[in-house]
Amino acid sequence: MDKVKKLTGQPILSQVLDLIPKRMIQKVVRKHQSNRYYKQLPLRVHLISLLYGVFSYCNGLRELCEGMLACEGRLNHLGLDKAPPRSTLSDANNNRNYRAFEALYFELLGQYHSFISDRQLKGLSIRNLKIIDSTTIRLFSDILQGIGRNTLDGSKKKGGIKVHAMMDAFSGVVEFVRMTEAKVHDRKFLYHLDLPSNSFIVFDKAYNLYNQFGNFSLCVVRYSSNYPPGHFDTPPFLY
Repeated sequence: MDKVKKLTGQPILSQVLDLIPKRMIQKVVRKHQSNRYYKQLPLRVHLISLLYGVFSYCNGLRELCEGMLACEGRLNHLGLDKAPPRSTLSDANNNRNYRAFEALYFELLGQYHSFISDRQLKGLSIRNLKIIDSTTIRLFSDILQGIGRNTLDGSKKKGGIKVHAMMDAFSGVVEFVRMTEAKVHDRKFLYHLDLPSNSFIVFDKAYNLYNQFGNFSLCVVRYSSNYPPGHFDTPPFLY
């Protein structure tokens, strides 16, 4: 098998950016008017800066900007003439609508979904298999209300942000994310799910919410009324 040579010597971030078509970014910019008030930091430059921080394991905005500044003059492969100022990047983080990045994520997911699916699961008869769970990111207890029991060492309860996520089992990619205060119970996440018809969801006992299970089942019954009896006999959830 011939080796692919066109990526030789290219940094990983540059290879990732090659998978994001410029026309896709332009489409998102037109839809959300993302560059209207941020001409000094277009959406593409903002995206590259954030991805640089992820791949460089930066722990803060200062570290990110100083790292890019140290590489100034060697950012041509990313399509940048210079590193963005920290104040400009900070303002964009605070004010630019997150829906532009959300739209770009789902555009990429739609384009590459068939390539990232797990081949080991393709033989399963189940489709639309979703997995949901949450994790708590511990932040400042003095600002965000603490939850749970006091720790054994007598320190304060942990406070922070709870990230609720739904992942597609076949691609291993997150399809829906909702962030709340850490005190919000997991089961409330079910109210925000917009599941495709005849979906299966897998979760733990924290998501025990029978009235919402009933709503999911009613949706399946309404959808299956146009089909022969027994077409959707399988329940839409597993727990």
